[in-house]
Amino acid sequence: MKYFCAIRPYINFAFPLVALCSALILWSFSPTPDYTTPEIIKLYTTELNEKIIAFDKAATDFEHGKITQQQLQQLLSETRISYKRVEFFLAFHYPEYCKEHLNGAPLLQIEKEGTLPKVIQPEGFQVLDELVFSNEAKEEKYEITALSKKLVSNYGLLLNGLAENKQANSYGITAMRLQLVRITSLGITGFDTPGSLNALPEAIASLEAMKVFFEQNFKQGGLNNDIIVAFNGAVAQLKNTRSFDSLDRFDLIKNHIDVLYNKLGRLDSTQPDFLKHTSGWNTQSSSIFGANFLDPYYFSVLKQDEDSPELRALGKTLFYDPALSNDSKFSCASCHNPQKAFTDGVAKSASNVQGKTVLRNAPTLLNAVYADRYFYDLRAFTLEQQAEHVIFNRNEFNTAYSAIIKKLQGTDAYATQFKKVFGKNSINRENLSKALASYVLSLQSFNSDFDKYIRGEQNNIPQHIKRGFNLFMGKANCATCHFAPTFAGLVPPLYNENESEILGVLEDPNAKSPKLDTDSGRFDNRVDTEKAWIYEKSFKTTTVRNAGLTAPYFHNGAYKTLEEVVDFYNNGGGGGLGLNVVNQTLAADPLNLTQSEKNDLIAFIKSLNDTSAAKY
Repeated sequence: MKYFCAIRPYINFAFPLVALCSALILWSFSPTPDYTTPEIIKLYTTELNEKIIAFDKAATDFEHGKITQQQLQQLLSETRISYKRVEFFLAFHYPEYCKEHLNGAPLLQIEKEGTLPKVIQPEGFQVLDELVFSNEAKEEKYEITALSKKLVSNYGLLLNGLAENKQANSYGITAMRLQLVRITSLGITGFDTPGSLNALPEAIASLEAMKVFFEQNFKQGGLNNDIIVAFNGAVAQLKNTRSFDSLDRFDLIKNHIDVLYNKLGRLDSTQPDFLKHTSGWNTQSSSIFGANFLDPYYFSVLKQDEDSPELRALGKTLFYDPALSNDSKFSCASCHNPQKAFTDGVAKSASNVQGKTVLRNAPTLLNAVYADRYFYDLRAFTLEQQAEHVIFNRNEFNTAYSAIIKKLQGTDAYATQFKKVFGKNSINRENLSKALASYVLSLQSFNSDFDKYIRGEQNNIPQHIKRGFNLFMGKANCATCHFAPTFAGLVPPLYNENESEILGVLEDPNAKSPKLDTDSGRFDNRVDTEKAWIYEKSFKTTTVRNAGLTAPYFHNGAYKTLEEVVDFYNNGGGGGLGLNVVNQTLAADPLNLTQSEKNDLIAFIKSLNDTSAAKY
């Protein structure tokens, strides 16, 4: 069971009807209702309903020994193919409902029960994919039957609601572009097919269905013909690929999927109002690996019309000023040095208490804005709140806003700079937070050598970097947690929530007798609604971008080199070493990477280095 006991921070609705109604409410933002569901969508949704009902019957037959596991697998694969044909439409119009009831990750989840967390079981296609294709399928036959009946009910409810969808014929281009992001980040990486690894035929089905939808709903000629050619090229490459591991993901993305993403965007890059409120994805972007693929202001209390070069300059001055700390010895840059990719190069950062350190390793601030939760234990909910934790922490700045503001008010240079940005009487807590947020928000890193290769800005990518990317996105399973293009735990395709993972990190990876690190992580983040056993030793999935510059690694800084990190994952984490790691989310199975493959993987990771933001 590769992932079934794992946890990702997906909060379920208590009842499918509530979830569906919540999805339908999204449409109240749109001013242009269209009651017509495209004919091809009617065909796809009807076909899927028939397949789900047939699979439910097959699950019952399997439970009673009337069909083999192989026959059940075949029927599930056919049903999933039907879902993939219409996923671009359903997952766009009903994102939460699809994630929670039709095709969410096969991982334990939580929902709030008053002020406490309640652990609930996942459901849908991914759970079935893992169970039906596992060696324990016969032992899990009752669970398979129960899940298949839930699927019939959940999809039937959605299908009934679809008839009332007033925007069923709206935003078709946007929905297809979002599906291309989904295919890139969740499909061809294997995330979506944890048991079968049928990622290639499912991607083919999705692309072919979108091509038919495009042909039937948009006029031909010019750019539109180029889009059909691009669809055909992507499908052809997938059909000519022998296996999941041999897929050249770099070429597929660069020469086909990203081309489609760009061309469809040139037809229509409208961002529906509801999407602005629910997703960090920027529909105005022209490349999945573009520097503007995500909107940084979605993730910050600071909004774009409030930001300015002057505010950023003020934030930079504050960032490097030790006067912000109680003893005037520590600045933000003490632990986030731009010369070290905004880390400090030590296992755990120095404390303001002589001879002590803080609890954890200092992560890079490059791309830190692209998150909905902050710190390794996800205890902060905004970029501004992140700064507060440092200010109040007795082992770090050990001060308060009132003390900082008093110091700033007594400094002529700050009085002048704050007045220039905000006007009179402007040195206050809110403006201090805005200034720091503006500077941290500016520390963006999407112009690495790899980014330039895949965007076509640099030619002749070194083959070992290309091989490393293909491993990262395929066989090595890295991209199933470090999602493209941030290569962090920000979950695609909406990029509006962060994952945390239980890996079984060791106290000392070089010890003869390995022991688990004792840090409880998210379980002790003091967020009462997350005080659940499934978060014990769970930590935020940080970015791999600039990892070549940010050693040592993990929350405890115990891993000194990328080689040690890759070996840890290759062995299956703590569980793969034989340790008892409760609810480990990392598969304990070894990856069986060769030394050459490890070297290629590290070469790719280093190609993600980009510290150009340090010039600010």
